[in-house]
Amino acid sequence: MEYLDFELPIKELQEQYDKACQIGEDSDVDVTNTCKQIEKKLNETKKEIYKNLTPWQRVQLSRHPNRPYTMDYIKAICGDSFLELHGDRNFKDDKAMVGGLGKIGDQSYMFVGQQKGYNTKTRQFRNFGMANPEGYRKALRLMKSAEKFGVPVVTLIDTPGAFPGLEAEERGQGEAIARNILEMTRLKVPIIVVIIGEGASGGALGIGVGDRVLMLENTWYSVISPESCSSILWRSWEFKEQAAEALKLTASDMKKQNLIDVIVKEPVGGAHSDKEKTYSTVANAIEKVYLELKDLSPKELVNSRMEKYSKMGEFKS
Repeated sequence: MEYLDFELPIKELQEQYDKACQIGEDSDVDVTNTCKQIEKKLNETKKEIYKNLTPWQRVQLSRHPNRPYTMDYIKAICGDSFLELHGDRNFKDDKAMVGGLGKIGDQSYMFVGQQKGYNTKTRQFRNFGMANPEGYRKALRLMKSAEKFGVPVVTLIDTPGAFPGLEAEERGQGEAIARNILEMTRLKVPIIVVIIGEGASGGALGIGVGDRVLMLENTWYSVISPESCSSILWRSWEFKEQAAEALKLTASDMKKQNLIDVIVKEPVGGAHSDKEKTYSTVANAIEKVYLELKDLSPKELVNSRMEKYSKMGEFKS
């Protein structure tokens, strides 16, 4: 288990607890009360730390190396029913963008999302979750297929941004993202967006237009990362914590501004601390939202979606 800087008090207590339990197993000494006391203090410390997280600490949690990624959610939620689909039918198959058909219960969904890697080799293979234009075109192809067969769409967002390389710009990165935003606003099936990690810039918006936008508790959603914002405003990454505070990028900030619809609670300690519970919570949240949308006609869906996004950014003096 890896621990972040602000989790070190938890690490120390966990080590004390494990050591006390080990002593009890290796000897005849009764350490039951000691273990209970340490466990109680450990649980209290966890609650205290995770109850008062700063925006920057939530950004750190969203990037935790043990945090589940898109394919982890899909495999856990859909099981053997998931069928991955590949390619944009134009250039090539982008490994940073994954998608395919799967079921939650008896209902089929078209899943689309960014996928990061677990180690150096797979991170390079997945391009660190940063999609090229062909990734967004693949996503749009899958969403159009879903529309053709009346299958609802679920997008899972977890990206530090769209790939900013020269070759991506040559192949029309900006146009690909803009095209997705346009087409998603008028897609005639329900679209459920779930932010499961980092939701950065146009990379997130390229698959981020939906009837309902769900956001896990320890994720972030913003036009720019705190580090990049800090480097632009202060010419240094040292002010990333201030930038995170100013950007209002947390789930609670997004909800207050009506930019998302639902905050999905995570287990104490983050999604990685109890993955099975997180998968179950996300699956239940998707099912609940789909029940709200399934009886709407295509025209009602599109009108409601257009109205939802048209209202964003409006302020009354």
